[in-house]
Amino acid sequence: MSQLEVDMNTYLTTEELSSRIKYDVRTIRQCLKDSVLFEGVHYIRPFGGRKILFIWERVEETMLQGLSVHNAIGMM
Repeated sequence: MSQLEVDMNTYLTTEELSSRIKYDVRTIRQCLKDSVLFEGVHYIRPFGGRKILFIWERVEETMLQGLSVHNAIGMM
């Protein structure tokens, strides 16, 4: 990942992500994290701590990929 890509990322807390995608915070933590959203891809733990920051652009990309697959299946 280039420095430019890093600078352009939008980092969100679980609460902020919840507001954007309209999923409950518990659903994100218990159902999506580590099954659909993966550490190092969709979220990071800054400074090796417990806090999680989601990378919005990666989350959004994954959500839209799922939409594309669903649309392609529906068109068959």
